[in-house]
This record gives sequence, C-alpha cells and structure tokens, in this order.
Amino acid sequence: MEVQARGKLVEDLASKLGPNAVLAGADIPDRARTDWSFLPATAPFAVFRPSSTEEVALILRSCNEAGIAVTPQGGMTGLCGGARPLDGGVGLSMERMVGIDSIDSDGMMMIVRAGTPLETIQKAADDAGLFFALDLGARGSCVIGGNLSTNAGGNRVIRYGMARDLVLGLEVVLPDGTVLPMLNRMLKNNAGYDLKQLFVGAEGTLGVITRAVLRLHPKPGCVCAAMCVVTGYDKVLELLGTARRNLGPFLSAFEVMWADYWTQATERVPNAKAPVRIGEGTHVVLVEMQGLDEEIDGARFSAWLEQMFESGVIGDGAIAQNLSDMADFWGTRDAAVEFANPDVIGPHISFDIGLPIRRIEEFVNRSKQALKDELGCHSVHYGHVGDGNIHIVAWVPGAKIQPLANASRVVYEIVGDLGGTVSAEHGIGLLKKPYLEHTRDQAQIELMRRIKRCIDPALTLNPTKIFD
Repeated sequence: MEVQARGKLVEDLASKLGPNAVLAGADIPDRARTDWSFLPATAPFAVFRPSSTEEVALILRSCNEAGIAVTPQGGMTGLCGGARPLDGGVGLSMERMVGIDSIDSDGMMMIVRAGTPLETIQKAADDAGLFFALDLGARGSCVIGGNLSTNAGGNRVIRYGMARDLVLGLEVVLPDGTVLPMLNRMLKNNAGYDLKQLFVGAEGTLGVITRAVLRLHPKPGCVCAAMCVVTGYDKVLELLGTARRNLGPFLSAFEVMWADYWTQATERVPNAKAPVRIGEGTHVVLVEMQGLDEEIDGARFSAWLEQMFESGVIGDGAIAQNLSDMADFWGTRDAAVEFANPDVIGPHISFDIGLPIRRIEEFVNRSKQALKDELGCHSVHYGHVGDGNIHIVAWVPGAKIQPLANASRVVYEIVGDLGGTVSAEHGIGLLKKPYLEHTRDQAQIELMRRIKRCIDPALTLNPTKIFD
C-alpha cells in the first residue's frame, strides 16, 4: 500500500476514532514494536487503540479492505514474537479496552474486557469472595486477551487446567469486521460447535478477542505450601504420586527446580532468599495445596509431609508459616524473570516445552549435554512438572548474541524424539514456527492453514505467525 494511501487510512480512522486512538510515526512507543521475544523492533506505520468492540470491527474491516496486515497486541509479554507487528503493517493495541463488566457470584463467572490485566481480574474475583485460577509470573503486565489467545498455562494447571478450561464464552471480531457475540454464561451448552475454542490458542490469527466470560471458583479456605529437597528424579515422581493420592483435588501446584536453576535463582538474583538448603539434593519441589478448612486440610498437608520425611522421600524442607513465607517460596520459582539482568545471566534463550512426565529427566540430561557439547551453552531447568511443562534457560557465557537457531534445533529435535511438544504454554509465534513439525504432522498443519484461509482469505490478521 502506498504511503499516501496509508496516510489517508490513518487520517480517516483518526477522524472516526478520535486522536487518542491512533498513533503514527514517531508517536508509536517502543513497546508496540516488539514483545519479550528479544526479536528486533519493527516499523509499523500505525498503532490503533480502540476503546470498544465496534471500533475494533471498524479497524479490522478498514484494514482488511485495504489489504493491510494487522497484529493484535495485549500486554506484549509474549516470548515468541506473536504480538510483534510487521514492517509496514499496523498494531491493534487493546490497552484501552480495560475493565470488569460484571461478576455473577451465583453463576461463578465474570465478564471482562480483553485488555484487562490478569492481576486486576484476580483482585476483582478476590474482592467478590471468589477465585480466578489462572496465574502467571507476568500477572501484573499480561492481559486476559493475550492469555486466552495463547492458551496460557501458568502455575496451577495441575488443578484448574489451561486458560481454555477457564473461559465460558467470548466476544470475537473476525478479520472482515464481523462480530461474533459468543458470550455464553453457562457451564453446559452443547448447541453446535464450541466456536470459542477455535480462537483460544490461535494467537490472534483467526479473530480478535474483545470480551470474555471467565469461569470462577470458590476462594480457597486455606493455602498450604512447602519446599522439599529431594535427591533423584525418581523421588520427584514418588513425591508427585503421593501428593496426588493424599491431597487429591486440593493439590494446586507442583513446581520443580533443578539444582542448576536453584543456584542461579538463590545466589545470583538480587535480594533473593533461599528458604531451604539444597545441599546434595538434585531438585527442589514447591508443593501447594488449596484447601477448604485450615484445621482439617492444614493437618492433612502436614501429615503427608511428615510421612514423606519419615519415608526418606524428602531430605530437607520448609513449610510456609505465613504469607511472607509463601511469597519467598514463589519468589524462587519466579526468579527467572530476573535472569536477563547482566549481573545474573544477561542475554539468554528461553524454552517452553512439554513432555511425558516420566521422560522429563531424560530430556534434561540429553539437552543439557547436547547444548554444552555442540554450542558451549550453559543451561538451567525448572517448571510445572505436575503437568509436564518444563522451562529451559540456555546461554553462552559472555555472548551478547546467543545461538538461538542452533540451540532451538538441538532442543526441539530431542523434544520431538521423546514425543513432546515445542510449546507447552507460550504459543508458536515466529520463533517456534520452523519447529512446529516436531509436534504437528503435515496433515494437521495443512488443516490449520485451511481454517486460516477460510476465516481470513485476505491473510491480513497477524500473518506470518504459527505457519506460513
């Protein structure tokens, strides 16, 4: 599209949307040019900031007719380049579509706008005496539209499931501006295809989520947490198995940190605390239980931990006595957000993969050795082992430019060999697109392309993402 025509589009939309809704040229902030993927910033010619579903529809319809690529943008906390706009395209920022429309305590649900930060939703549910289960380390920055578009996972998938398990309905705008008002409020609704699930995890390639009906749960009556030091992955699996049997549906998190990660998180991160001493242990496990009654369920949790100590499964550990202890426990697990600090690790490569739980240690050993031998990479490992999701941080010490492509090849080939997935919770975006075939065969990828072409024949909505 010629520069003059682009300028006219911006002028026309600005006159209809208002001056605060359109940013162009030097007014486009750096944060709208790329996400947390470390990919270079791009040069979109405009960023539109709608404040209503009708404005989203107008923008998409106008850009679709003009053949302009539109990239939906939320909190820009993605790690795979999914919200990174194209050079010469436009960004569609949801930052003005913020707010809680309603909370239904009887129906255990709330309706929210797509640009609402996750932490705001969590607090609104808590204030209403309820609980929204999705939780991520970027909770203060990420927004619900992005969470749903990437089918975010987070810390409590083992109990509550992924983002798609926490949404009852959606309002979505298609690339041609058609609005789908699918704001279902019922847990049971089998009236034809469950169309909302087509857009959850689609990374904004099929439609733009503008509002969501979120499923809520009762607020936990008590929360118990412990950090457990174990020696050997077999002990990790034994601890997980007994936690499932003894704590049942109350088990809400089972996070594992390998010794290499623990060293970085507790010795290198500024102001870090080490709630336990790892000593000769190989893994530190953070176990969380959300119960109904402190006296009954707290006693159940303590009795289970005592049994694990006595049987030798746990070598050392600590139980949270208050909210401060709980924050310290989770602080070690969330410390990875500080790894980009030059005093900790600096430039690095992050991986988010999923594997059958029993094969995770095999993957860790193989990938760690292969990265070291082939590329001179150091690597550390941590993740939500209870749901089979592992994160890897890899880096060549002192290198400002890290070997992303080669490290990805090494890691994803092993993932494919072990029957895993190249993306457990962060999506595909741009960075993982070359490796999608390690997880999806050609028939599945071609079906995705057919769905994309059916809904977006002009290929204007977030093109180049997931697949070509």
